[in-house]
Amino acid sequence: MDRKHVLEAIKQLRTNEKRKFSQSVDLIINLRSFDVKRENLNLFLNMPHKIREAKLAAFFEKKSNFIDTITKTEFDAYKDKKRIKALIKGYDFFISVPKLMPLVASNFGRFLGPVGKMPSPQLGIIKEESEGDIKEVIKKFEKIVRVKSKEPSLKFSIAREDMKDEEIIDNIEFAFNHILNALPKKKENIKSVMVKFTMTKPVKIQY
Repeated sequence: MDRKHVLEAIKQLRTNEKRKFSQSVDLIINLRSFDVKRENLNLFLNMPHKIREAKLAAFFEKKSNFIDTITKTEFDAYKDKKRIKALIKGYDFFISVPKLMPLVASNFGRFLGPVGKMPSPQLGIIKEESEGDIKEVIKKFEKIVRVKSKEPSLKFSIAREDMKDEEIIDNIEFAFNHILNALPKKKENIKSVMVKFTMTKPVKIQY
């Protein structure tokens, strides 16, 4: 991917009317000759640059001073559907320690799983309820992007409008290259690549 073409697309997007908030920068990769039912793409990409502020909560045995915590003894209090749905809506993601995962799965799994907020070995399960492990996973979540092929078009947030152009380009280039390498037919599987801000129309990127 030529960085000059990406920069041209970003500059075109920045000519649009400014918003009062920093819009997300979304990357769209349209696929071809790719059977979503038979060829599965499920990647966790650790971006070069931070893309979000992390709003996380944890399932721990004890209360933590570093993250909002739902302790093991409080699990029964979330049997009420309205309360558990409010909890899930309030956070971007949840973390846990391995020994609590069976209980987390049985108590919260059917709610967390469908919205992609369930702790997993790839993201969200930490060894210990320690300050270091908590801060490490928060830092990781601020840069992580999950790409899953549910349809023949991959759409995901890659950056924020208020980031420097070079940082946005770094993230786009990084994601594109990793997705390209993961596709079974590489470039033959890519129909088009576009980028957009939250409130703008997509702009095509030559690649």
